[in-house]
Amino acid sequence: MDGEITGPHSGSMETLENLVRAEFAPKTTYLNTASNALLPARTVTALEHAARLRVEGRPLDSLNADVEAGRAAYARLAGVPAERVAAGATAALYTSLVAASLPPGAEVLTAEDDFTSVLNAFHTRGDLKVRAVPLERIADSVRPGTALVAVSAVQSADGRIADLTALSEAARTHGARTYVDFSQAAGWLPMEAGAFDYSVSITYKWLLGPHGAAFLVVPEDLGDLPPFQASHVGAEHPWAICYGPVTELARSARRFDSSPALFTYAGLRASLELVEEVGVDAIRAHDLDLAGRFRAGLATLGHAPVSAPGSPIVSVPGLGHRQSALAAAGIQVSDRAGHLRASFHLYNTADDVDRLLDALSG
Repeated sequence: MDGEITGPHSGSMETLENLVRAEFAPKTTYLNTASNALLPARTVTALEHAARLRVEGRPLDSLNADVEAGRAAYARLAGVPAERVAAGATAALYTSLVAASLPPGAEVLTAEDDFTSVLNAFHTRGDLKVRAVPLERIADSVRPGTALVAVSAVQSADGRIADLTALSEAARTHGARTYVDFSQAAGWLPMEAGAFDYSVSITYKWLLGPHGAAFLVVPEDLGDLPPFQASHVGAEHPWAICYGPVTELARSARRFDSSPALFTYAGLRASLELVEEVGVDAIRAHDLDLAGRFRAGLATLGHAPVSAPGSPIVSVPGLGHRQSALAAAGIQVSDRAGHLRASFHLYNTADDVDRLLDALSG
């Protein structure tokens, strides 16, 4: 590591640097967290333990506790009570519930070229007025009659960060609801999910989890979401209502749960424990230090990335075609719309940054 990461764990004999080294052992220069993160060793162990229960024919009841532990951990990261957090599988599923809550003809304000999971359900309904504006203008574009503003906190393509404070204020002024996707933010950017009506995040990026889990935060009064996907897990007493219609939905956000992928949540519990152990502030400082190093190096090479101050995602126009050659050289980045996208996280080092810069200079 380029210096020692400092966080909640830093006062113990084992430094966070050693902790991270014990958890991650990449075989490549992996700079692609914006696509999916590396799994910590503890997460792999938890996944193997969960699978072993199936192999040996033992009960899976203990894995339900992992779902609740994951819900509670995400609630702490999001700054809301666990009763406001639903546990599901995908962000797109929860976007569809938000879309279904709107009346015909309602106006939905979105950011141009935002990630599809944030947008598609509003378009496929066919009877909503979906308006797209540049991200930098989204707060100023809220107007009387706007029913909902839906936006990613951090743009997947290039790392630009939405001004969520301005957005929240504008929405409140005009009586619009808000739906924020924290998928590219949760784990490195402090969240204040309670400032928005609805928010969502998948967990396989900056939260270091396996694929197949997502969390939705709803208002204290549960909002207007229709529980169309309700199964027995959304009941107030799930194992008392397994047959026939559910007669009483959960009195918390759990009514919006979908049947959990138990193995995924077993691994996710371990991942979230690591994120909390290190601390979001320490992770953010580390990630942004490396992104800043990369931006400075790009300048010496004559390249100008998309302006995204304060983001660990760096997108460089015109270099996307280099992705395949970099992969062949053992450097993992992404090609997004012709841009080379590098993203930096807990397990990356200054050496990783320099290796990418050396490859780009060749």
